[in-house]
Amino acid sequence: MADTLLSPAARTSRSARPGAPRRDLTAYAFLAPFLLLFAVFVLVPAVYGLVISLHRWNSLVPFHPFIGLQNYLDLVTPGSLTFSDFWSSMRATGIFTVFSVPLLIVVPFLAAVLLNQNLKGTTFFRGVFFAPYVLGVAVIGVIWKYLLDPQAGVVNHLLGLIGLPDQTPWTVDVPWAWVSLVGVTIWWTAGLNTVIVLAGLKGINADLYEAASLDGAGTMRKFFSVTLPGLRPVMIFVTTTTILASANMFGQSFLLTQGGPGNTTRSAIMYIADQGLAQGNMGAASAMSYVLFAVLAVISVINFRIQREKA
Repeated sequence: MADTLLSPAARTSRSARPGAPRRDLTAYAFLAPFLLLFAVFVLVPAVYGLVISLHRWNSLVPFHPFIGLQNYLDLVTPGSLTFSDFWSSMRATGIFTVFSVPLLIVVPFLAAVLLNQNLKGTTFFRGVFFAPYVLGVAVIGVIWKYLLDPQAGVVNHLLGLIGLPDQTPWTVDVPWAWVSLVGVTIWWTAGLNTVIVLAGLKGINADLYEAASLDGAGTMRKFFSVTLPGLRPVMIFVTTTTILASANMFGQSFLLTQGGPGNTTRSAIMYIADQGLAQGNMGAASAMSYVLFAVLAVISVINFRIQREKA
């Protein structure tokens, strides 16, 4: 009797409820492979790394005594074995991030805007911009180490041919080592950001530009009133991922400068890898990893909130 008083839509909704658990089960079945991989390769290592960071864990010694937060305290205690070197590597990471991230946002953005125009050859240049990104960091490092070699490098040779200084220490002195690392990274990875921003530009509704034209808006007005607001979600993603990628820089410095001169360009990831893998000091290396993770998490949240508030 009660069912007859329900509207057709309500009866349909009510009759659909018994099938909902089945749909949920199907969804979880499709998610199961990813969840399993995520648990095995992300969650378990993360928890295990946290456990290691609470021990004096040397891979060469079978006994790993529990020391609580001592590995973390050493990182903020001047004079400890890891304090100076760790924060020096964090400083190098910060320098690289500060100089690379703005360029890895501005250059791809400008390239994407140009490639979005109805010009001849844009498809070819899209491939040219993205091509370096498909190469592995080992390939990039070997190629550019040869090109930037201070004594026999192709770059210095070409500079000499056009009358410019041909003894520039690209990989063995600062600030040239930083110029090399930032320049190589931009050449290598800018193509990915270009493709992402270009996809964002293609996703902006063309009707918005037509409406702006009807209102008498010029090219610059359309750019600031339609293009930039339409790209805001994409730029938040690009900025966040670029910061994280730059802060985790390892291969370029390891292959091009070996962290030199001295330890000037030794990134945090390089130092962590050296402590954990070469020195066997896994407990301290794990603690450093979590400190770096915390710093990057804070920066990511701040970046997200700043850009969201601008919306």
